[in-house]
Amino acid sequence: MASFETNSTRFAAARPAGVFAYFLSGVIAQLVAWNDARATRKALNRLSDHELSDIGLCRGDIEDVAGHR
Repeated sequence: MASFETNSTRFAAARPAGVFAYFLSGVIAQLVAWNDARATRKALNRLSDHELSDIGLCRGDIEDVAGHR
């Protein structure tokens, strides 16, 4: 005979914490992506036009390479 436990209070407390952790990890991932794009944009903007040309870019390409804001 199969036995089923209908009392799920043991897992009810863990569910909100898991949802919050999932949400928080998404927020942190977005912040990391934003910061990476910011740092890339900043580094590329420091290069001269000649240096950008050496790596096959122009000033107009910086936003495409670094990601949109």
